[in-house]
Amino acid sequence: MNTILSGKNVVKTFGKGNDLVNALNGVNVDIAKGEFVAVMGPSGSGKSTLLFALSGMDGITGGAVKLGDIELSKLHEKALANVRRTQMGFIFQQPTMLRNLNILDNIILPAASKGKKDREKLTQKAAALMKQTGIAGLENRDTTEVSGGQLQRAGICRALMNAPEILFADEPTGALNSKSAEDIMSLLVTINQEGTAILLVTHDPKIAARADRVLFTKDGSIVSELPLGKFNPRDIEARGEQVLAGMAAVGI
Repeated sequence: MNTILSGKNVVKTFGKGNDLVNALNGVNVDIAKGEFVAVMGPSGSGKSTLLFALSGMDGITGGAVKLGDIELSKLHEKALANVRRTQMGFIFQQPTMLRNLNILDNIILPAASKGKKDREKLTQKAAALMKQTGIAGLENRDTTEVSGGQLQRAGICRALMNAPEILFADEPTGALNSKSAEDIMSLLVTINQEGTAILLVTHDPKIAARADRVLFTKDGSIVSELPLGKFNPRDIEARGEQVLAGMAAVGI
């Protein structure tokens, strides 16, 4: 496997003494280039903590996290922030847009902060991404003048501006209606098929069914994994049934 991201014996604790909480208990995980991996588990199981630890958004207590040959857990914050900005993309349940900027400027922001001065080239790239994601024409809208699904699409455009090697998505459809959620997942599948790896946290088996592999977390550990590669990508119902069976097997 051509690994792009790996976590070895990853430990994350919160608090001290009697208040110590083991959020991650020596987790080992590898994600291949271009792979789509979903993480599922009950509330408090460590699934979001794992995403934050593997992306370098949160420091770890023990173990190591690597993006390619770069050990994230050894980088200083400035270098780590640069890796996140240039090699990773992030999509959250609620897109974190700046209200004083329009949709276009919000999308361009990560690339502009990289020091690029050519506004025209950035605008062209953003326009191409907006067309790809179905929100062309909304460039000058304020963030309050678009729907939740459109705002999430804008967030995906922003995450793709620097052509990341991997996208981290934390419940990206959690705040959307079923139609918008389906559209966003179809978009993420297309992005993945074009070569971008995805690590996605979800509680929804229908969402997880779109992944190549599902990791099940419980009490800060990965207790099981389900490969879905042998199932027809278009047979979401059958894939969803496998995910539900996997959840039941580990008591989720």
